[in-house]
Amino acid sequence: MITTRDIAERLGVSVSTVGRALADDPRISEETKFRVRQAASEMGYVGNRAARMMRGASSNVVGLVIPDIRNSFYATIAHEMSKNMEAEGFQLMLSETDDDRMVELRHLRELSANRVAGVIIVPTARPHGDSVKLLRTVPHLQLLRRHPSLGSQWFGVDDHEALRQGTAHLVAQGHTRLAYVGGPTELPTGAERLRGFRSALSEGGLPDGAGRTELGPPSSVDHGRQAVRRLLKGTDAPTALVLGSIQLTLAVLEELSEQGVKVPGELSVVGFGDEPGFSWWGPGLTTIGLPIQEMATGCALWLMRRLKTKSGNDGPYTSVSPGSLVLRGSTAPPGGRAPTRTG
Repeated sequence: MITTRDIAERLGVSVSTVGRALADDPRISEETKFRVRQAASEMGYVGNRAARMMRGASSNVVGLVIPDIRNSFYATIAHEMSKNMEAEGFQLMLSETDDDRMVELRHLRELSANRVAGVIIVPTARPHGDSVKLLRTVPHLQLLRRHPSLGSQWFGVDDHEALRQGTAHLVAQGHTRLAYVGGPTELPTGAERLRGFRSALSEGGLPDGAGRTELGPPSSVDHGRQAVRRLLKGTDAPTALVLGSIQLTLAVLEELSEQGVKVPGELSVVGFGDEPGFSWWGPGLTTIGLPIQEMATGCALWLMRRLKTKSGNDGPYTSVSPGSLVLRGSTAPPGGRAPTRTG
């Protein structure tokens, strides 16, 4: 096994110089760092990370703690972050909680034991007290969801405004019976999206009873399908539907297709997120587009800068990305037809 002593002998420098160069010590010139790294690469040197960790140094690993990797939203975020971190010399480690606070705690304990450099977390609704304590010991950012106990550094989406825009579009088309299928209000994202839906109804002058809601697990296919079945029963079925997560959108579109519901002739639909298939589903899905890549890149780069500067970046920081309404053929006035698409 190649050691730092072998590299030092080859270059005619001290072992301590090699160690400091590999650790990016500012006392070592950039020219020497380059020579050391080049020699290390040519000789096949592999750093003894375990030894460095025993001396109290952190690893070059960043933990990404998310609810559900099956959700393409999180998969895209993980992919973008991994690319950005690799370019900066860091490695992304993925942990999946399934929105279970005890699973979240176990993952955080493991990440802490491995002395990760930092953590990016989409927290559960009620993080365990021990999770809060663990995160206080490591640089971390909250992503999408925000819990006050986990600090004040957060990257997210303006969920309220995104859902308000989508719902307002339907109200402007003349819909007075609308429904919202979304996540539970104990999640901050679920609460803000529901608030946006209700804000648009209020601003449109509609009574409280104009909007029906079906709330449940945001990644549950069964919740989405069952919600549609309940909503479409009876003579007071909604003429328009607003959806509050990507997974629920996929579930609802599958159910509508199976039931043969005419969209937008019988039901107008505004989805959430913009999956590749949404543009050619039925008449094309009107949906709320999200700047996933930009948000993931910004979050990763901000944490990288914080880790490299070590200090001065521990104060409050908030980055809010806007959603955008993508108009396609799945919305129209009640009982009407969507405009014909061209091209």
